[in-house]
Amino acid sequence: MKIIFATNNAHKLSEVQEMLGERFRLVTPRECGVTEEIPEEEPTLEGNALEKARYLYRRTGADCFADDTGLEVDALGGAPGVRSARYAPGEGHDFAANTAFLLKNMEQVPDGERTARFRTVIALILGGREYLFEGEVRGVILRAPDGEGGFGYDPVFLPDGCDRTFARMDTHAKNAISHRGRAVARLAAFLKERFA
Repeated sequence: MKIIFATNNAHKLSEVQEMLGERFRLVTPRECGVTEEIPEEEPTLEGNALEKARYLYRRTGADCFADDTGLEVDALGGAPGVRSARYAPGEGHDFAANTAFLLKNMEQVPDGERTARFRTVIALILGGREYLFEGEVRGVILRAPDGEGGFGYDPVFLPDGCDRTFARMDTHAKNAISHRGRAVARLAAFLKERFA
C-alpha cells in the first residue's frame, strides 16, 4: 500500500519505513508533485501534524500522514516544544545551531533539573478520516553532545534507563524506545489491523 509521509527528511523517512515494513511504501510529497513548503503554523504538535496532513490530503486526495515532534525541557517551561526544528535564532532548520542554543540556554540548569521529554504526534488521514497517534520518551539533557548518529537533539538527549544517547544508538535500538518509534508503532498497529 502506498501512503504519503509529509517529510523530505531522509533520516526520518528511513526510520519510519523500517518500522512500517515492506507492506507499506512511503512516498514523499515531492514524489507526488508537492514541492512547496508544507505549512506548520499551529501552536501545538497536534495542530501542526493535522495541518500538514490536511494540506497534503487537499493537494493529492491520497492517504497520508504527517508528524510533528518537540523536545520539551522542564527547566525551560516546555521549550523548545513546537519550535524545536526552528529553535535557534535565524532562518531554516539547523540541527547543530538548535542544539548549541539549547545547551547555551541550559548552562545554569543543575544536573538534577535537566529533565525533558521528546514527544511525537502523528496525524493520519485514511479514506478521508483523521486519526492521531502519540509517542513520548522521558530523559535528561546532557551538558555536551555525545555521539554522531541520529539527527536533531539526539546527541544531547539521554533517555531514562539508558546508558547512551539516541545519537549513539543504531536505528533499530532507537526505534524500540523513541518517541517517534512509539508513535509509529501505534500507527503501524492501526494500519496492520485495518489491512489485515
